[in-house]
Amino acid sequence: MHSLAERGVPLEERPKINISGLSDWDAARIFLEVVRCGSFRSAAERLSLSINAVRRRIDDFERQTGTTLFTRDVHGTHLTDEGAIVVSAVERMEAAAFDVMRTSDSTVNALSGEVRVAVTEGLGTFWLAPRLVEFQQAYPKILVDLHCAMRSADVSRHEADVAIHLSRPSALDVKLVRLGRMHLMFWASEKYIAKHGAPRSAAELIKHRLVLQFADQLAAKESFESFFPGVSERDLLVMKTNVSSANYWAVANGAGIGVFPSYAIALGGKLIPLEVELNRPLDIWLSYHPGSGRIPRVRHMIDWLIEAFNPARFPWFKEEFVHPHEFKDSYMGEPLTQLFGGFSTEEQR
Repeated sequence: MHSLAERGVPLEERPKINISGLSDWDAARIFLEVVRCGSFRSAAERLSLSINAVRRRIDDFERQTGTTLFTRDVHGTHLTDEGAIVVSAVERMEAAAFDVMRTSDSTVNALSGEVRVAVTEGLGTFWLAPRLVEFQQAYPKILVDLHCAMRSADVSRHEADVAIHLSRPSALDVKLVRLGRMHLMFWASEKYIAKHGAPRSAAELIKHRLVLQFADQLAAKESFESFFPGVSERDLLVMKTNVSSANYWAVANGAGIGVFPSYAIALGGKLIPLEVELNRPLDIWLSYHPGSGRIPRVRHMIDWLIEAFNPARFPWFKEEFVHPHEFKDSYMGEPLTQLFGGFSTEEQR
């Protein structure tokens, strides 16, 4: 769809929109989310609202602006020319609001206040949460809001001050730091192996049962099909879940074979790494808005996170794969037990 300007419509003939009277920022924010997500349903899921609630707020916003913002048909939701004008205005409102918040943040006590950190559920639960006491002890007046979820946070839209992702963010107006690499492996519990044996190849793996995490349904389905071509999920899966912690403890208790990072050996469930090649590394990225990075308390958190994933200190985040059995030789820091939440690793093989 071409804009009114692109079609050569004179200014005096373009629709009059009540932009100056916009006062409902919450409705404006929901409007932007629908535009960015491309549908009411996707926006509702991202905002944790019902689709009817999103539609009501858009109807309210259309009444406020005095124009129709979207057209709907069987093919989806389409932004009108008038809606495109409102998008530009609302994005300016959003940018101005973020600037005000960052300016306010930078004028308060530099090393007090709140820092919001968004991270994937597994890394947040098993790696960062047990170690954040280091940061807390160094900066006792800073409140850390650790948000663990599989959906990536967008720091350019102020959803978090700092975010950690398992794929490179596509936003252009953010600062990115590649922290390290996560190496995935197949694992099984001692109990499972004692009963069913340990597969040593992908062909043998098909004879077993798997417990897998399906946080992103489409990506997980594509990954499953690439590793097990022609095999139905129903023939291989005994359980699937959307969070890493439930996935891990199901496998640790013998439910089936699972896929976890190489550091899973230190999580306390007496898991055994299987010698089935997976070769599915994931790069770990940190993102933050340039303005937020100039706030001292956020800058301290960024520096701490970069060190927390330092591959030179922690071999499980190195570019090259280091087998879990080699951790004792390649890692010279404090005991793994202390790094991963205090679970006993003394009996790990």
